This record gives sequence, structure tokens and C-alpha cells, in this order.
Amino acid sequence: MSVKHASVHAKWIIGRVIGTKMNKTAKVRVTRLVLDPYLLKYYNSRKTYFAHDALQQCTVGDVVLLKALVEPRSKHVKHELSEIVYKVGQVVDPLTGKSVAGTEFVEPLTVLSHSLEEDTTILEKLQELNISVASSEDSQLAEKPT
Repeated sequence: MSVKHASVHAKWIIGRVIGTKMNKTAKVRVTRLVLDPYLLKYYNSRKTYFAHDALQQCTVGDVVLLKALVEPRSKHVKHELSEIVYKVGQVVDPLTGKSVAGTEFVEPLTVLSHSLEEDTTILEKLQELNISVASSEDSQLAEKPT
């Protein structure tokens, strides 16, 4: 009776998609930091994996999570796409909540808060809060005896 035991080193891998030209297969590059024992310095070690993408949902640039298969699907495909962690191009600015492409906003920015609608300057805001610009300098001078 022959029992097949599969040996899987890394069950879950995170990497960036570098190619999707093959049918239902994504080419994923995984970067790891490896310590050089002589120099005691870390270097990037890259390895490329082929992952089965049944729905063909990932694109180049996505950060994906791969799950190792118990037995390989083919000669090269030994992982399957578990989930897309970060979709490329869907970055949201945390302050405004608007989508961003590079350094530009995809949607036009509108007036963000109620305080910006009023025509007030920074000095007027500081005066409302009873803060003077020279107050920090005056307090430092008051502390130093002459």
C-alpha cells in the first residue's frame, strides 16, 4: 500500500504579481530578506512562483496571498491564489477618503471641511484659540534671567 506524502515548505506566501499572460496562471515574485553570515547584512532574495488563478482576477502589480497545494497542478504550478491583499490602482488617501493615482487625485477635490469654506486666515484661527505667534518666544525669554 503506497501512501503519497507531500512535503510543503511554505504553506502561505505573499508576493507581487509580475505576469498574467498564461491562461489561469499568475507569475508571482516573492522577496525575502536573507542574512549574509560573514557580512552580517541583509540582502533581498527574490524567487518566482507560478500560481493557479482560476478566475483570472489578478493583474500585474497586485499584492497577493498564495496557498501551497498538496500536490502540484503541473510541472511549475505548485500554488494557488488565495486572496488579493492589495489591488493595484485602488489606493485611497486616508485624510480625504478619495482615490489616488500616483500623486494625483482621481476625483476632483471639493472643499473638505466646514472651516475651509470660511475666508479665515491662519492668524485669525490662532487669535480665536488665544494663541499668539510670539508667545513661545516670550516664554523662553521670560524663563532666562539676564
